[in-house]
Amino acid sequence: MRVLLVGAGGVGGAITRIAARRPFFEAMVVADYDPRRAEAAVAALGGDARFTAEQVDAGDEAAVARLLRWHRCDVLLNATDPRFVMPLFGAARAAGATYLDMAMSLSRPHAERPYTECGVRLGDEQFTQAADWEKEGLLALVGMGVEPGLSDVFARYAADELFDEIEEIGIRDGANLTVDGYDFAPSFSIWTTIEECLNPPVVYETGKGWFTTEPFSEPEVFDFPEGIGPVECVNVEHEEVLLVPRWVDARRVTFKYGLGREFVETLKTLHLLGLDRTDPVTVPGPDGPVKVSPRDVVAACLPDPASLGERMHGKTCAGTWVKGVKDGAPREVYLYHVVDNQWSMAEYGSQAVVWQTAINPVVALELLATGAWSGAGVLGPEAFPARPFLDLLTDYGSPWGMREQ
Repeated sequence: MRVLLVGAGGVGGAITRIAARRPFFEAMVVADYDPRRAEAAVAALGGDARFTAEQVDAGDEAAVARLLRWHRCDVLLNATDPRFVMPLFGAARAAGATYLDMAMSLSRPHAERPYTECGVRLGDEQFTQAADWEKEGLLALVGMGVEPGLSDVFARYAADELFDEIEEIGIRDGANLTVDGYDFAPSFSIWTTIEECLNPPVVYETGKGWFTTEPFSEPEVFDFPEGIGPVECVNVEHEEVLLVPRWVDARRVTFKYGLGREFVETLKTLHLLGLDRTDPVTVPGPDGPVKVSPRDVVAACLPDPASLGERMHGKTCAGTWVKGVKDGAPREVYLYHVVDNQWSMAEYGSQAVVWQTAINPVVALELLATGAWSGAGVLGPEAFPARPFLDLLTDYGSPWGMREQ
């Protein structure tokens, strides 16, 4: 397997460190718009000859396709933010390569009823091409991070091995992470966080399909394992709600994120001021007016999440809560994966949230390389058997857990 990794930021850098310990691939080309980031990611691996650095603009579909062909890569792994999903998705298809990402194509709210009806849903642009990918014998594995990704694998596992009927699948994400020296320092890309938290959340129900609600709706307190404890969670737009019902039979699917009230109020303020917008605005510059995206300005004013590991303390938990029936009796479980920041920093030099995101696409790559996973079309993690993934995740030294509720 020869892999083109596009994006050498926090998650991309963690991917290289995890992959460097595994023998399943022949080469990994690490490409970024900033060549210094790509070179630094490769240099950190201590001379592993399988890794090389390149410069590429993730938004230039033709340039990415040329890079895939030049290095004879058969897989494109997208570690950029969701703005670049479609050009990278297109580049992989043009070059005849397998495509793998950790999110999906962006949504657009319904123009008239944003808080009741879906407009363009997450992943719609990719799924409209599913038949073409399948006809060409190509695979696009979408949403293969931790959430979405591992959370979807948990949903598949629950359906296959733990339940006869599923009433509800609810992804629940929470943490007790703190960052020394910062009152507000998101542990993941603020660009992506704003996108998913301020867009209308999507809920799925049998008979009703996908519909939307108000941001931060239906608050609940969820008790997270391994010492994290109770965290208030709210509805947030997320890919699992759009993926799980395509392959898993559940009467209701939700995603709730443990943001905390202070974080929610900060996001609401950014929205009130228009600082969540992506359309450029004109501002004065030293050489005359310049156009900038308000959201990019917010991101530039905050610390790079990948740089926060030394200041960060605590654990992060990603998991899937499932309620249903097994052998005629009610059952309720929480399948989860916890990462302690102190451990991930000591073991890999990566903070917990980016490391937890990064390990899952590497596991998926290895399953594709060995043939344990295979397919054609645009597929989510739920389309594949769950047990090989969970076993290999444990083999990577990162076990998962299950709690009966």
